[in-house]
Amino acid sequence: MTGRKTVRAFAPGRTEIAGNHVDHQGGRVVAATVGQGVSVVMEASGGHHAHLISEGFGPVDLDVRDVEPRAGEAGTSAALVRGMVAGCKAAGIPVGGFSARLRSSVPAGGGLSSSAAFELAVGAGLARLFADAALPPLDLARMGQAAERDFFGKPCGLMDQASIAFGGIEEMDFAEEEARVEAVDFSFADAGLALCLIDVGADHAALTPLYAQIPLDMQAAAGFFGAKRLCAVPEDRFFVGFDALRAQLGDRVALRAFHYYREMRLVDERLEALRAGDAGAFLRATRASAHSSAEYLQNVSVPGEASQPAQVALALADAWLGERGAARIHGGGFGGTIQAYVPLDGVEGFASYMDAHLAPGATCVLDLTTQGACAQWE
Repeated sequence: MTGRKTVRAFAPGRTEIAGNHVDHQGGRVVAATVGQGVSVVMEASGGHHAHLISEGFGPVDLDVRDVEPRAGEAGTSAALVRGMVAGCKAAGIPVGGFSARLRSSVPAGGGLSSSAAFELAVGAGLARLFADAALPPLDLARMGQAAERDFFGKPCGLMDQASIAFGGIEEMDFAEEEARVEAVDFSFADAGLALCLIDVGADHAALTPLYAQIPLDMQAAAGFFGAKRLCAVPEDRFFVGFDALRAQLGDRVALRAFHYYREMRLVDERLEALRAGDAGAFLRATRASAHSSAEYLQNVSVPGEASQPAQVALALADAWLGERGAARIHGGGFGGTIQAYVPLDGVEGFASYMDAHLAPGATCVLDLTTQGACAQWE
């Protein structure tokens, strides 16, 4: 152990490029890290008490010896911290008492995966502080996934955490236990495109039950075919059994499973386009993916609500962009943000148009980064 006492950790947010809601079914995705992130300054304090103060997440106080999920903590930052402490201890890291100060430039519920950035910044910091080590990216990602799933109470795949752990634009395949991660060499700026995120004015953090139902529905569809995940059900077998699936589990389950196969094809099309530098093909496949999410996955409109901010934002973006760009739901859906690929010479006009309809500052241009989660001694 080093004699130094203070660790500074950072984990970036992430933006999903391709693969909407397929990672939890063993699918393939493309994601990229962004400049916004979560920073943590952490010091060992002795004993067994952990105290974390943060902007936007609320204070956390807990005993690091208690590493079991607590029902009353579900949905809180305390659950995420407890989950990361549990993960580190399971990995042999002797976590003791600590104090931490956390600052985030990732808006909660905004689609850039603030919770995963929080988890990985804390986990990377604890590993450095108590073992002077950097965890392998996939190990750190799995810790974050377990913290979010088992402690925070939000069913999730591994895409957010893996993207943040590795950094850069990455293709990730989750079909096998050992996820395959491969860098994608592409520059949207060089292709004449800006990657924009538009805040639709409705925080989706409160809609976790709607988000959580999506993997449950897909898992139910997989179970109908005797599998745990849809990646284990061949596409031809799915379509042979499609009518029976509808009859037994209903149209919503069947359509969400239908989206999985549709989106997997579109992930491959976008990967091929990115590697070939074909921006036009990428945009066409992205527009098709947007329709699949809205029509089959059904994670754009909020059931039973008169207000449909994400759908309105997509309609406005489509009207302005036409075939010069593409817009799609971003991340979990039902609110939060949409993502748009905008010609560089039209960014100012697009932002003015969207902000005039939604709110001043609703549109931002994302700066992609190669930085992954990290921690170092000060």
